[in-house]
Amino acid sequence: MKRRTLLSGLMAAPALPLLTANAQAADAFHESTVQALDLSPDYWRDKVSEAAWKVLVEEDTERPGSSPLDKLYDNGTYVCAACHLPLFSSEHKFDSGTGWPSFTQPIAGHMGTKQDYALIWPRTEYHCARCGGHQGHVFNDGPPPRGERWCNNGVALKFIAAGEPLPALRGDA
Repeated sequence: MKRRTLLSGLMAAPALPLLTANAQAADAFHESTVQALDLSPDYWRDKVSEAAWKVLVEEDTERPGSSPLDKLYDNGTYVCAACHLPLFSSEHKFDSGTGWPSFTQPIAGHMGTKQDYALIWPRTEYHCARCGGHQGHVFNDGPPPRGERWCNNGVALKFIAAGEPLPALRGDA
């Protein structure tokens, strides 16, 4: 760790209680209405790609600009790459310029959130409410009216075009 990074983190430490309280208040708005699966992470290993496994289970992040879903604006539904729970409608997708598929809001009740301190300051991380697969982070710098940017890893999603049947939910083994 570089000295500058350590010092920056130490200087920000007094603000953590304020940031944490604010982030916890935001979590209350994203409560799940979906029955969570009780499956080990290994259950998904042969059901998703290696890249998706790293994101969904190990909470990795794909390189910006690497997902073809970032520039896809067709009508349809974005589902979890693991369990196929619908997570986003294409009507809420926008070009955030970040290199990751971004949405103004998820399908209500289909996401769970938690605090992520991997970069020292807290961020709100979100997961599929059904399988627990890591999807991305939500930020408060999105467009009106909600001001949210749900920044998603493309490998954690599958796009289902409008008019196509949604895939059967997986994980009821």
